[in-house]
Amino acid sequence: MSKKVCEMVAERVVAELEKGVAPWTQPWFGSNRFISHVNGKKYSLLNCILLGTPGEYATFKQIEKEGGKVKKGAKSKFVVFWKVYQKEYKDENGNPIKKDGKVVMKTVPVLQYYNVFNLNDCEGVKKKYLSDDDTRVLNETIEDAEVVVDRYCTANPGLRIERAKDSFDAFYRPSEDYIQVPRIEQYSQVEEFYSTLFHEMTHSTGHWTRLARFAESGAVAAFGGMDYGKEELIAELGAAALCGKCGIESKDSFRNSAAYLKGWMEKIKGDPNMIVAASGKADKAVAFILGEDAA
Repeated sequence: MSKKVCEMVAERVVAELEKGVAPWTQPWFGSNRFISHVNGKKYSLLNCILLGTPGEYATFKQIEKEGGKVKKGAKSKFVVFWKVYQKEYKDENGNPIKKDGKVVMKTVPVLQYYNVFNLNDCEGVKKKYLSDDDTRVLNETIEDAEVVVDRYCTANPGLRIERAKDSFDAFYRPSEDYIQVPRIEQYSQVEEFYSTLFHEMTHSTGHWTRLARFAESGAVAAFGGMDYGKEELIAELGAAALCGKCGIESKDSFRNSAAYLKGWMEKIKGDPNMIVAASGKADKAVAFILGEDAA
């Protein structure tokens, strides 16, 4: 993993946290409103964080190619991608290792980046996928959230979700493949209920029969450790993305509290690779829950 690019990503995320808002708690996070102008593909969860503002994005050269120009004073954002290289396997003396007369090769993924501009900051280039008045209307009934929950439960009959009894705990227990959350009536905001449920559902994708982030024994990382923190970040990103998909926004979320933001700033500063690794796994978790291919 490219240390330089990971550090750039970490610095960008920490800068947003220092502003007093977790970048993954915005109501549009994880929606289909971060689009590549070139091919119409939606950006990954990590790139949604890095871009910050929804829209169609293109590079300076792509904008010029279409006869457009960037408005004066507009600033670019960077997005990241993995490029795969082939390298020779070598022994301890630096000599290529061969098998059946051929040099053995290995695949090495390297994180790279490029700069893009939001087409709202450009002139002379027409959007292909988003209209100028494209807005995301937040749900009032939360029906979309129930559809997500029902689909996931149907596709995973071994998972049990308890949400009909009074409780003060929300957790996922891998050894029993069991989620428990307080009743919806115990929340001051219905949006917080679904955010909590989506958080635990994202954890449950780590079960060894699904995406296998947890051991077959059901063991999880020790509380407070770096691996535990990474799993919690996966669940936070997954929950936020699912809320974005369903048009759910919680305006008074504890997830923007000073203690919450400080905690993530310290963890990400301590391990710049964390946000990159966690966001990739969160992408897969969300796709698994929705029954889609990962972005």
